[in-house]
Amino acid sequence: MKKSNLFHQIRVSLLACVLGATICPAADSSGTNINIPLPRVRPGLQLYSLRDQFAKDVTGTLDKVRDFGFQKVELAGTYGMTPEKFKAELDARKLQAVSGHFPFKRFQTDIGGIVKEAKVFGLEYVGCAWIDHQGAFDEKTCREAIAVFNQAGEALAKQGLKFFYHTHGYEFQPQGKGTLFALMMTETNPKYVNFEMDVFWIVHAGQDPVKQMEKYPGRWSLTHLKGMKDSTPTGLLTGHSDVANCVPLGMGKIDYVPIFKAADKAGVEHHFIEDESPLVEQQIPVSLRYLVTLK
Repeated sequence: MKKSNLFHQIRVSLLACVLGATICPAADSSGTNINIPLPRVRPGLQLYSLRDQFAKDVTGTLDKVRDFGFQKVELAGTYGMTPEKFKAELDARKLQAVSGHFPFKRFQTDIGGIVKEAKVFGLEYVGCAWIDHQGAFDEKTCREAIAVFNQAGEALAKQGLKFFYHTHGYEFQPQGKGTLFALMMTETNPKYVNFEMDVFWIVHAGQDPVKQMEKYPGRWSLTHLKGMKDSTPTGLLTGHSDVANCVPLGMGKIDYVPIFKAADKAGVEHHFIEDESPLVEQQIPVSLRYLVTLK
């Protein structure tokens, strides 16, 4: 383990101890912190956070999700199980899938298959988390994606489903007097296309999450919550960052207090923790405890 990662792990552990002493959570036999008091902002979990754990043990990892205290989840695949089997495993743990991510190509070629899978899970929201592109994201690719999103959103709406696009930061490439993201917001039909703000990626691109929520009220329906290490470079339009730059909520350079206030005003319906760090199992309880401290 690198020295910087060791110091970060020690810091996470110390913060967990401090917050744990404040709210006195219970623990199960495995040592997982559970029964965390309900925070004002009660998030779900994007299951991609535990992708490495799912690769080894699907049912055991779902047990962890339940033991962390989550009730809502957002899907990113079913880890080798059929949708029906994965839904049964969620049901057995009283986990509700309210949202799911699907590949961009499926929105182009398999909207029927997406609808079928979404209905197995009883999803409310169906979204795309990445627009396939080579090199820098450009206007041609953006306009092609806008057309796909409008068409997919309308088709999904007819099936009682809501479409969204999840930001990754590369959309803020300059375009005219604005950005490609502004073009996307202007040209997508607000009746059919919603957005999921990944706060980390908005900040990574050098943007202000609060200002983006204020600029586009009613368009942000979901968020991804993750902390950002203080040393993380920003102002980048790549959509890529070292996963070790993801830290618990309440740590690092992102202040979530004004973000949650702005989210309430903007009409955000669902928040999901997405922790991409190698220390995800230690960091999730710290993030949950931080949310308890918010007024």
